[in-house]
Amino acid sequence: MFRSTTQPRPSVSRRGFITGTMGVAALGMVGGALAGCSTASAPAASADLKDFTYLSYLPMETLSVAPELLADAGGYFAKHGLNVTFQTTKGSPQALQTLISGVAPLTRVGAIDLMTAAADGQPLVNVGSIVRGSSIRTLYSKQHPLEKPEDFLGTTMGVPSEGGTSDKSLSLMLHKAGFDPSQVKRQVVGLGPGTFELVKRGDIVGYMVSIDQSIVASQQFDGEAAVFDAGDSVRADAQVYTATQQGLEEHGDDIKKYLAAIQEATQAIVDDEELDGVLETMRSKYSFASLDDDTVAKESLRQSRNLWTAKGTQPLLQTVEDYWVEGYEELVDAGMIPAGSDPKKWMDNSYLPAGK
Repeated sequence: MFRSTTQPRPSVSRRGFITGTMGVAALGMVGGALAGCSTASAPAASADLKDFTYLSYLPMETLSVAPELLADAGGYFAKHGLNVTFQTTKGSPQALQTLISGVAPLTRVGAIDLMTAAADGQPLVNVGSIVRGSSIRTLYSKQHPLEKPEDFLGTTMGVPSEGGTSDKSLSLMLHKAGFDPSQVKRQVVGLGPGTFELVKRGDIVGYMVSIDQSIVASQQFDGEAAVFDAGDSVRADAQVYTATQQGLEEHGDDIKKYLAAIQEATQAIVDDEELDGVLETMRSKYSFASLDDDTVAKESLRQSRNLWTAKGTQPLLQTVEDYWVEGYEELVDAGMIPAGSDPKKWMDNSYLPAGK
């Protein structure tokens, strides 16, 4: 397994996600899907904490995973008896591949990814909806504005992985607006702000990034960069915690504990209006560009709070059945999955804390 030593306020990037011998074996099992991991337990974790591995298709140095970072740094995982390891993969397709292979019991992917795989017969279950609406932003140059779906036509768009959440979200957004997604070419690019140089050169018209990365890049290229937000018009553009049927049978109690910790950490971010307290806690253990910058961190978390709560209209982590079914119908209408399935069989709220 890929592990790193827990030290006071380490930089995630400096941790290096060092590869150990167990990690090499895991890589062999899942075809190179695993990118790295870091131990996410409280410092000097006691022996009574149970090991639990969580697969993240996102790098851990982004505030898109703020609930995980706070649950770790704030001791929420330890409170629920877990010694959590974050294990990163190269995008959502590999996260699902790794999950299905049994390497770990839980991940978080786009609802689009889960439904596409479940419709193909994979035994996947949504056990908690963390994001309602698009958490993906498209960074573009003001020299070539992308302000509406038709502006994307005939261009090449940068995506983090082929066939991943961003790629599929782009296709669904275009289809829902009445356009053929094949009219936009895709090119796999890196996620850092430096990728904007490809936009300036005209290699790509824009690229899809997380909320905090879009804010960082907008600051770095002030006056040159702008951001497109697809909003919540696409129901299937959501993020869900995902397990397999077998994983639920074997690790159901631990998954409940993990989600309870995430619910409490997310609620803490929602409740901390000024965000100073939760940021101080996260910074006590983690350090990366968007977290360390007050302006970027607070704006990112404010936008994320709206997505976690659907602007205050939905309880944390609960999957609303009608919303879920609408997302499935969008995918069927777009021809991305076949009709005839019951999407309600792919969701289960019973692993969430009672009364939350």
